Amino acid sequence: MTESASVDLDPAVFQGVVSAIGDGALHLAIPGSDYVLQLMIDEPMAVAVGDIVRGRAHANARRIDSISAGGRCIEPLQGRPRRVQGRVMSIDEVNDTITVLASIPIVCTTDPLQKAIQFKPNEMVSFDVAPGMTFEPVA
Repeated sequence: MTESASVDLDPAVFQGVVSAIGDGALHLAIPGSDYVLQLMIDEPMAVAVGDIVRGRAHANARRIDSISAGGRCIEPLQGRPRRVQGRVMSIDEVNDTITVLASIPIVCTTDPLQKAIQFKPNEMVSFDVAPGMTFEPVA
């Protein structure tokens, strides 16, 4: 399997359109939605406004709560993500993360008092996001 084929199969990868870049952050407009998310980047990216980028979002979740009902969303619609609600897509016991499908898939590090194995695939969860949600570009 080629590198690009493996990325295409990664359900945590999403794409967005660059709406602004600067101060260590990338502002991504999510196609088909009103979302414009401010995600931090570790290194400068050679992109311009209007470019389409692909990557993964990483968040440090504060306490994750299981919920019985609700939809998938990120609050607020524009700016730094502060609250996420969605469905657990996968669990990574080794890295102690869960991937949650909100409006985009988000790889979440759990609160130190929680473990990823406490959650189950397809479970609905809700949590606050610590400042500094990041974007990891993929080729």
